[in-house]
Amino acid sequence: MDLYCDNKVAITIAHNHVQHDRTKHMEVDRHFVKEKLDTEIISFSFISSEYQLADVLTKAESTTAFLNSLDKLGMCDIFAST
Repeated sequence: MDLYCDNKVAITIAHNHVQHDRTKHMEVDRHFVKEKLDTEIISFSFISSEYQLADVLTKAESTTAFLNSLDKLGMCDIFAST
C-alpha cells in the first residue's frame, strides 16, 4: 500500500529509528508504522501539497483549488441548485 505524504520530515522519521527519541508522543504509532515499513506492507512516497487531495479537508485553500479538490474527490454541494 502506498501512503502519500507532503511532509518530508514525517517520512524521514518513519524510516529512521534514531530520530524517534524526539517524538515520544507518537511511540505506539511509530512502532506500528515502522513494522509495516520493514515488512514492506506500506511504503511512503512524497507528494507535493499541490496534489494532496486530502488537504482540502484540513487546510485553507483558494476557492478554485477547493472546488477542484472536491471534484476530484467526487464530492458535490448538496445545496447547489440542479
